[in-house]
Amino acid sequence: MRLLAALILAAAPAWAEGERAGDFDYYILSLSWSPGWCEREGDERQALECRAGADRGFTLHGLWPQYDFGWPSWCYGAGRDPDRAEIALMTDIMGSAGLVRHEWRKHGSCSGMDAGAYFDLSRRAYESIVLPEVLEDLDRDVKLPASVVEDAFVEANPGLARNAITITCKGGMIEEARICLSRDLTPRPCGLDAQRDCRMPDALMPAVR
Repeated sequence: MRLLAALILAAAPAWAEGERAGDFDYYILSLSWSPGWCEREGDERQALECRAGADRGFTLHGLWPQYDFGWPSWCYGAGRDPDRAEIALMTDIMGSAGLVRHEWRKHGSCSGMDAGAYFDLSRRAYESIVLPEVLEDLDRDVKLPASVVEDAFVEANPGLARNAITITCKGGMIEEARICLSRDLTPRPCGLDAQRDCRMPDALMPAVR
């Protein structure tokens, strides 16, 4: 019984808080399907990015430093916090100032950079991935296997291997595309704990508004 418990604990993702800034192995670029987030949470909050005509598909959730197994968060020794101008500059691809601040504190603080450099890198990472046109132009709600979303990303990005991307679901909907990148933003295999694709055969993907 003790051996079984030890194996289960060893298999759990290692989430570390208060680690030293700059100590990590790779990044996850997390792209959120905005219409799904709006339907689950954003509409109730009356979020500006969910208003009619916002025309948002995949938006930048964040660029997350990762270990090969597990991830750091809320790190010490980080650079200065973002100022208002830097926060405002990121809202075009992230949606809200609140998310920008949260992502810096939880994840950006572990990058070893100051806020300006971290957000510059986050934008470069976001722009390095071609968002599948067939999804960005989605004009009606569809139900599909999460694997179809992965197929679309791989087709749109010839250098992206299947072991470098995972699609997640939440509340029966497509939630995020998570793409694993080296520290120089080259696609690389995800750590084993990050390779957890949604297996739903009929995940809802709400239309772009």
